[in-house]
Amino acid sequence: MTIGIKNPSNYYIELINSFPPRPINNEAELLATQDKINSILDKQSLTQDDKDYLRVLGMLVYEYENNNEIIPEIEGIELLQALSEELGTKNQELLNIFVKESTILDILQNKQKMTIEQERELRKHFI
Repeated sequence: MTIGIKNPSNYYIELINSFPPRPINNEAELLATQDKINSILDKQSLTQDDKDYLRVLGMLVYEYENNNEIIPEIEGIELLQALSEELGTKNQELLNIFVKESTILDILQNKQKMTIEQERELRKHFI
């Protein structure tokens, strides 16, 4: 007995025919794929076929972004500012790393440099 792929439903074939999943090679293709994903997500309820198709498109988007998006290397004050702004972190939440709120404020005001250990702990905290 062979266990393999089940025959796709007519609806799944329609999804594939309407927007054939292919590797993404540029920003225009990325945007088109994201638009297709959004149009499916806008439906009231998703079928298993919708979910399976979204998974395929999502993997293609992930692969493209993973290979093409440049993540800037930031450190020190820029790292603290970016992570705090992005995640809405309050200074009190970082006291386990910096001990005193005044230290955080001094770093943010460029009056004091962050130590290597503080930066390492900050990265661990957010990542």
